[in-house]
Amino acid sequence: MKFSSFLIKTLAASLLLSTTAYAEGPYRNRDNKDLKDVGEGTYPIPYQKPDVAEITEALNRVRTYMDAVTPTRVVLKGSGTEVTDFSKPVADAIFEPAKGDFGIMVYEMGVVHAGLLKAAEVTGDKKFTAMTERHLQFFSKTMPYFDAQEKQFHLERANSFARFLDPRSLDDSGSMCAALIRARFANVGPDMSNMIKVCSNFVSKQQYRLADGTLARKRPQASSLWADDMYMGVPALAEMGHLTKDHAYFDDAVKNVLQMSAYMFNKQAGIYTHGWNANNPDAPRFYWARANGWAVMTMSDLLDVLPKDHPGYSKVLSQLRLTLRGIAELQSGQGLWHQMLDRNDSYLETSASAMFVYVIAHAINQNWISPTTYGSIAQAGWTALSTRINAKGQVEGTCVGTTFASDHVYYYNRPTSVDALHGYGPMLLAGAEMIKLLKNPSIEIQHKVRTYHYLPAGNSKTDYREHP
Repeated sequence: MKFSSFLIKTLAASLLLSTTAYAEGPYRNRDNKDLKDVGEGTYPIPYQKPDVAEITEALNRVRTYMDAVTPTRVVLKGSGTEVTDFSKPVADAIFEPAKGDFGIMVYEMGVVHAGLLKAAEVTGDKKFTAMTERHLQFFSKTMPYFDAQEKQFHLERANSFARFLDPRSLDDSGSMCAALIRARFANVGPDMSNMIKVCSNFVSKQQYRLADGTLARKRPQASSLWADDMYMGVPALAEMGHLTKDHAYFDDAVKNVLQMSAYMFNKQAGIYTHGWNANNPDAPRFYWARANGWAVMTMSDLLDVLPKDHPGYSKVLSQLRLTLRGIAELQSGQGLWHQMLDRNDSYLETSASAMFVYVIAHAINQNWISPTTYGSIAQAGWTALSTRINAKGQVEGTCVGTTFASDHVYYYNRPTSVDALHGYGPMLLAGAEMIKLLKNPSIEIQHKVRTYHYLPAGNSKTDYREHP
């Protein structure tokens, strides 16, 4: 059936007058307030641009809770009677136990202090560093007492200060070492040079390594690499380079990131396996989320202090970009990431998700990655994370401590707990960096209007122009 010449001309004229406008970018008019509004889309989860005031309030809730559950007193084991006389050591004197796993010298607490320092920097609110100040003052005050206790009673690991009097693993030393140096640069707390010296010496000179110098463990097999140990070792080395200006520390840090990546990074998947055993290098690989969180936080922390003219700078940055792309592609439809990154039937886990949101937001703020590509990923991630902070300031949905295992059943069934300290530091870091991101004009996507100019009948081409 043929149209008349008149109809064709009329249709062409009407199309010429029409324009089609579209907006590109996340969160456009999506507040989920009107589920009948097709323009908004119907989302069963919160999907809107986060609010700075709401993030700040959430961080304060976390800070308040953390402050309440981390006592800094010396007591007698069993009775709980406070020790106030530090002139003569007593064998039963210990740090007052904290709630759950909230030990004040564990590696997770090092991340908490990093988060508190970051929150104070971004918000300008010194309440965030009050807890760090309190902890470090307590360490400074009690270290001589517990040193004397150890020399007299030889309590070994039962000594509350054992991790810094006699560190025996990266977990004992690396994360807290980095936090102590950052506190020093921020002028928070007393001079902790003695503790910094002990723990940095362990990481750089005493920790077991492979023959090529890669930081390693003697478990679960004799020579094992853990992606976790990138964070347990490298930031301490990097901060020592930052503090001392000795480039040997930077060289060691870069070497470990690149060599650990060579052993554990899956180039096709764009993510890290949890660990690698020298005695069985072709063993099955398990892509645990928090291990990948430790890896990207490590690279981010290193790049923050690594001189840009260091020969390893571009290599580390390239590796971070590759990993963030792989991680971004695995974000769930709820905004969080799965316990096993490549397994959608594993549960959505908080601590790793917070690590990813922090590093993605930080990488945007540092101009390491594209704001328009990754900005909505970070924003959706934080919106989902905010639902995991309850009214008390507890962080829910965090996987408890997890070893390098050899089957999925173990990883799938690791419990979650509000007492798992692993979620608190990353949540503080993520929230603080999101505040900074929301104030970063580069994440504002320029919306475009596309105007179609339809040509006369008989011309198959369509001309359009885009206007910002």
